[in-house]
Amino acid sequence: MNKALPSRVPVTIISGFLGAGKTTLLRHILQNAKGHRIAVVVNEFGSLGVDGEILRGCGIEGCRDDDVVELVNGCLCCTVADDFLPAMEALLDRADPPEHVVIETSGLALPKPLLKAFGWPTIRSRMTVDGVITVVDAPAIATGRFADDPEAVARQREADPSLDHDNPLAEVFEDQLNAADLVVLNKTDLTDAEELAKVEAEIRRLAPRPVQIIRAAEGRVDPAILLGIGAEAEADLDARPSHHDAEEGEHEHDDFESFVVEVPEQKDVETFLSRLQDVAARFDVLRMKGFAAVQGKAMRLAVQGVGTRFRYEFDRSLPAAGVRTGQIVVIGQKGLEEAAVRQALAGV
Repeated sequence: MNKALPSRVPVTIISGFLGAGKTTLLRHILQNAKGHRIAVVVNEFGSLGVDGEILRGCGIEGCRDDDVVELVNGCLCCTVADDFLPAMEALLDRADPPEHVVIETSGLALPKPLLKAFGWPTIRSRMTVDGVITVVDAPAIATGRFADDPEAVARQREADPSLDHDNPLAEVFEDQLNAADLVVLNKTDLTDAEELAKVEAEIRRLAPRPVQIIRAAEGRVDPAILLGIGAEAEADLDARPSHHDAEEGEHEHDDFESFVVEVPEQKDVETFLSRLQDVAARFDVLRMKGFAAVQGKAMRLAVQGVGTRFRYEFDRSLPAAGVRTGQIVVIGQKGLEEAAVRQALAGV
């Protein structure tokens, strides 16, 4: 009798726009893994890996540093062959391969090219996509961050009738929503019941098929709901439409820009956060995140911002000696005034 082939390793893809709360959700999963071997693949848009740094050395029991694989300076939907496939093959070839893999994509990633990658011969018999979870920032939808401006769209289409979609934010958001098996409506503590009802109605209107929506705050969702969906999403691509289905070759994110700003040691937290909020408002920055040193503080300040909404924590000790500078990742739409943003963040 032939020996039965081992079952395929399940993979969960966590998608969602910039700042929706993907890393927070992932950290909650790891904190409640109950001894299961979970490997994490983190991908970021930009050259500084903040999310992987947050997870690595996190002190969560069973979460080893080498279980966190970080892919930076790219986007998985565009670098599948070069970055993603070798990383997955390396995980599978370990002496103690993971029982489950969770992939946190960048906030600008399109899930469908990643799903297609699971059809590659080297991994299709060894892995399956258990489910695509799209994390949604409830306040961002409530304030119309992803909504099209009908008048602007009409003007653009009048100038160029070939344009199919003119809002890059809405396009990425819709592609992430279209791929979802489960939507985690996050940051519900920042919106009221009436707004949440409208947001859920908008999600159901946009989604190409019925999808379960779970409300959450701070990414607190039972991992038993998130892991074990059993969708086999790589075999269900036609039900997950993309704005880029007709494109050949790699999709480029030339509608967005990212750069890293080195910031000096800060006098106090309040002044620094005020400066970050001012820069976000003045230059319509989509996302800022990173680390800084504060005078008189031995711990590193970690900051995360979505638009003008910021949160912070002192997360770990800084070296006792050395230069106390920090780095902030800035992400915005094309045309972001980099020189002015750099000057403003430096406090000049």
